[in-house]
Amino acid sequence: MKIKLSIIIPNYNEKENLERGVLEQVDNYLKKVDYTWEVIINEDGSTDGGDKIIENFVRKHPGFRLIKEKHGGKAAGIWHGIQEAQGEIVLFTDMDQSTPLKEVAKLLPWFEQGYDVVYGSRGKMRHNFPWFRQITSWGFRVFRGFFLLRDVVDTQCGFKAMRLPLAKKIFPKLSIITKKNKAQGWTVSAYDVEMLFLAEKFGSKLKEVDVVWNDEDTSTGKNRNFISESFDMLKQILQVKLNDLTGKYDQK
Repeated sequence: MKIKLSIIIPNYNEKENLERGVLEQVDNYLKKVDYTWEVIINEDGSTDGGDKIIENFVRKHPGFRLIKEKHGGKAAGIWHGIQEAQGEIVLFTDMDQSTPLKEVAKLLPWFEQGYDVVYGSRGKMRHNFPWFRQITSWGFRVFRGFFLLRDVVDTQCGFKAMRLPLAKKIFPKLSIITKKNKAQGWTVSAYDVEMLFLAEKFGSKLKEVDVVWNDEDTSTGKNRNFISESFDMLKQILQVKLNDLTGKYDQK
């Protein structure tokens, strides 16, 4: 039977989120849908023991698969999942389910209208963000919009879907994939910006859709620094612009 939707969930040190039942939430929603699906969880070299929780869950729940890779970061984890996917459409969603899976019901109808990439947006006013993330998000959006994707409000929401053939075309071209740098700990990149930029450059039809988002992340093993992450992403945006100007993305 042909699968309509492949759901790819990267996992790195998400033990606390797993313990509060995020996979059960995903499974409970999917039991109610009227289309075929699969869930691919990429275990990205976690060090907190959460992989054991996933292994136990997958054994008991048909339709869920676990693939294990060396630690490569979120984008690499999604790319591993894409290579395993069999669905017509792939959805990338975060393990913390800050945007719950039920929001996919807002995305899927747009594919029937001919769109190739449909991505969730938290809007300009991130009502559920603390003040320091409000400021860094605003600065990132203004800076990014000056160079790339001026009509896009939110590139960084971790809830995006696209047609599988397009995903297989774009991801091997992403800088974070081609460089193959060894990831260290929890890393955040602007791969979303490059991904959407390439989709637009290749003539794909993109749609931004408002989705529910609340910070549900309870994990403690990521050691995030939002300020340094923001500066790193700003540098990556400049690199994407430079790549485009120098013809790196030109199709042969």
